[in-house]
Amino acid sequence: MKVIVTRPSPDAEAFAAEVLKIGAEPILSPVMVIRQRPHAVDLAGVGGLAFTSANGVRAFSMLTTERRLPVFAGGAATADAAAAAGFDKIVTAKGDVMSLSHLIAQAKPSGAVLHLAGSHRAGDLAAMLADYGVNARRAIIYDAEKYDRLSTGAAAALRQKDHPVAVTLFSPRSARLFIEQSAFDGLVGALERAAALCLSADVAREASAASWAAIETARMPTSDDILSLIAGRLGRI
Repeated sequence: MKVIVTRPSPDAEAFAAEVLKIGAEPILSPVMVIRQRPHAVDLAGVGGLAFTSANGVRAFSMLTTERRLPVFAGGAATADAAAAAGFDKIVTAKGDVMSLSHLIAQAKPSGAVLHLAGSHRAGDLAAMLADYGVNARRAIIYDAEKYDRLSTGAAAALRQKDHPVAVTLFSPRSARLFIEQSAFDGLVGALERAAALCLSADVAREASAASWAAIETARMPTSDDILSLIAGRLGRI
């Protein structure tokens, strides 16, 4: 089975290696590229850092050497990225902005919470925290710029009619962009032969804008659970 990996680098390469380990053929076709903004981050009065993606952790880590502040991570992958960057005070939410806002509100951080984010994001964490009475603000430190077209390998895989294909989708925006890319390349109809493997129900809802052979949702919003969906489809071939 061919598995189209839509994540941006460097997450794409790491996930593709895991796909290969379980016996599927990964095909890289990122829907976006991450570009860091070269701006300094104002940490005055900040008592905690909130990250909703590993991209945010990596971008922040390149802007400053600050590692002492506690980190509130949206999910396991973000927490892993924070640990790899040198943070040691990390608490982890359940993989969505709502659970992250609950986690931060319960922690009652001293000082403001700074959400390090990209120009495109799902949910307004700072506004959610304000509803809880938490002093929070957002800093945009990277852009996630879309690609218009599928990769050559992904387009070729979708054109094949005799080989099973799955597409991994990790965010609502990724699902939307992949459908747009497929339409741009005249291949949106080919999605009827492919399975959409979605990180969450929100991603699955966005994916349902197109017709697929199947839409499956991970049990938990983690890359390991997406791998489990892939393994399950391999077992049915």
